[in-house]
Amino acid sequence: MIRVQNLSKWFGPHQAVDNISFHVKEGEIVGFLGPNGAGKSTTIRVLTCYQPATSGSASVAGYDVFTDSISVRKNIGYLPESTPLYPEMRVREYLNFRAKLRGIPKSQRKACAEDAAKRCWAFEFYNRPIGHLSKGMKQRVGLAECLMHDPKVLILDEPTVGLDPIQIRETRKLLKELGKRHTILLKIGRAHV
Repeated sequence: MIRVQNLSKWFGPHQAVDNISFHVKEGEIVGFLGPNGAGKSTTIRVLTCYQPATSGSASVAGYDVFTDSISVRKNIGYLPESTPLYPEMRVREYLNFRAKLRGIPKSQRKACAEDAAKRCWAFEFYNRPIGHLSKGMKQRVGLAECLMHDPKVLILDEPTVGLDPIQIRETRKLLKELGKRHTILLKIGRAHV
């Protein structure tokens, strides 16, 4: 489902990613581990088509990240470490807005948003403003947004950072449940191992 071969990324004289290779099979939940500065975030930005690599190859869901980025983006749900949410919008408004941006037909948006919120245990606060939610609740809204188009692959950048122990436990349980339908690449910093 995810294939990375001899991937490298240079920023001028600084090498951020040094010739890495790995494979993630369909249906796996894989932790992407390493200390700060090891190139995990840069690799994720390459896999999600936000940044090109200097050399090597990578594909997600069978699509090349360098030559078919639109198909890659259609097949992934990406949750960055700092979830970009609009605090003044209600959860339902935000999810419907994101469904529209994803190209989900108008007749299906409400159902897709509600289903994603239910799958991520976010439906209980579906009508609340995002700005009034805890960090853990906001993470669930971000995950719901990632799921609305039912992607094959989820790429999650440290989804438990800043959460309390109960929220971390709930998030791990949720990820295990999501792993039944999605391949998951989960970036984990060394402090969270």
